[in-house]
Amino acid sequence: MADKSPSSDLEIARSVPLKDIREIAANYGIEESELTPHGRFMAKVPLSILDRLSDRPDGKYVDVTAINPTPLGEGKTVTTIGLGLGLNHIGKKAVSTIRQPSMGPVFGIKGGAAGGGHSQVIPMEDFNLHLTGDTHAVGLANNLLAAWVDTSLLMGNPCDIDPATVTWRRCLDVNDRTLRQVITGLGGSKNGVPRETGFDITSASEVMAILGLSRDAADLRKRLGSIIVASNRAGDPVTAEDLGAAGAMAVVLKDAIHPTFMQTLEGTGCFVHTGPFANIAHGNSSIVADRIALKLCDYVVTESGFGADMGAEKFFNIKCRVSGLKPDAAVVVATIRALKVHSGRFKVVPGKPLPEEMLKEDVSAIEEGIGNLRRHIENVGKFGVPVVVALNRFPTDSDAEVAAVIELAKQCGAFDAVVSDVHARGGEGGAALAEAVVRACEEVPANFSTLYPDEMPIKEKIQKICTEIYRADGVDFKPAARKAMKKYEKLGLGHLPVCMAKTQYSFSDDPKKIGAPDNFRMTVRDVRLSAGAGFLYALTGDIMTMPGLGSKPALLTIDLDDQGLPQGLF
Repeated sequence: MADKSPSSDLEIARSVPLKDIREIAANYGIEESELTPHGRFMAKVPLSILDRLSDRPDGKYVDVTAINPTPLGEGKTVTTIGLGLGLNHIGKKAVSTIRQPSMGPVFGIKGGAAGGGHSQVIPMEDFNLHLTGDTHAVGLANNLLAAWVDTSLLMGNPCDIDPATVTWRRCLDVNDRTLRQVITGLGGSKNGVPRETGFDITSASEVMAILGLSRDAADLRKRLGSIIVASNRAGDPVTAEDLGAAGAMAVVLKDAIHPTFMQTLEGTGCFVHTGPFANIAHGNSSIVADRIALKLCDYVVTESGFGADMGAEKFFNIKCRVSGLKPDAAVVVATIRALKVHSGRFKVVPGKPLPEEMLKEDVSAIEEGIGNLRRHIENVGKFGVPVVVALNRFPTDSDAEVAAVIELAKQCGAFDAVVSDVHARGGEGGAALAEAVVRACEEVPANFSTLYPDEMPIKEKIQKICTEIYRADGVDFKPAARKAMKKYEKLGLGHLPVCMAKTQYSFSDDPKKIGAPDNFRMTVRDVRLSAGAGFLYALTGDIMTMPGLGSKPALLTIDLDDQGLPQGLF
């Protein structure tokens, strides 16, 4: 009987022998003394490596983003890892820098984020679960502050906090809808001051956003101290520094500030660090991981969450503004099935098979849905960055459909458009994409700029994002938003960048408006401050910071086998 070929992502991942991480690191010029091993196959890389590498020039900086996704995702992480593989395949030294996934989606419907097929980071079980404990450290730091806020209220309230103004919530890395709104402090005076609060998933914690945007340990400590948890009875903000908790939080995160170095199926390197959500925070991996990688490599491929209207806009306007790094090119991932969804003809439901009609050749549906891709290409171009479109091909895609997307993408303004076959063929399947990205970096002069200057008023920043990136006709600000903007301007915080909180499925604030919607207005219901992270976030639509489990989540198929190995992970 012939051997069964690996079929699931987990089987493929386990079919490749793991290498000692010291061997992978040495290939990139990381010295053994600069590794803090977590077992044999992954290690932390301390930020002190930047002192040794300070005189080296930076490599090319490439961001991978996408069109607005369907609920099932379109293979953006697969492409991010695969492009790194492809660049190494054509002789360039490259790594990818990606976020660690939340275990909420891992055990829910979306699944993990280690890539897929022959474009994966391994060991994928560790990647998708606890890794080196960074997410747990973020949760502990977050909840340490929350516990001290409530204890402070009970023990004399030295900062004179008004309990009704406490905004700091607890978090955990599990999808649990029953904890979205809770009342704490019940059961008598010894158990605290009763108040209404709630839980967020750990990836939505401001601590996670801070970790991703911190430049070093000192910057991390300063940002933690700037977290605003409440107001006192005089109306002044109360910070983690005021409460005396920031130092302990920094100690909890002392190892989490260092990125984790892992390996791919083809023995190349990958940095994994932080995991902020893209529809409530900035949705990108850490600045420090990118800075280290850029000193080690010819090309660094990083990834922004969701579509380019979300993660990439925040990559350009927030992450690059804070880091001072300038991207050389961007890759916009598209799929034929997603373009068909954006035609408005088909509906995709998480956990259910794709409609049969979507699997049939239909070039006209692609032509109707191409407007979504066009806008993303145009939007990235507004930042002065050339765009290469990566068509992530699925087995059901016909040659005629592929040809149509490639031609239409070029007509929409892409520098180039190529088929990405990294899921099936790894680095070899990403060679054409890698070649296109190299040409874009070499042939198009770097001309990066942010969308708005620091000194632009908050209201105008929001309007600029909504009208130029989302293509809204205008913005309607609710009274709470107007009051908040006035307050922040008065406090001298108007210079901060804006992080838009909205649905990932549409350019608008309505997830049902797919494709390239016109004739709509955005509604901003509130503007809030993440003082530690260093941005304001504008709330649109109904953004959820604590997901819930579905009726048939992935956790029902995950188990240990007789050898104690995980099964059912993708």
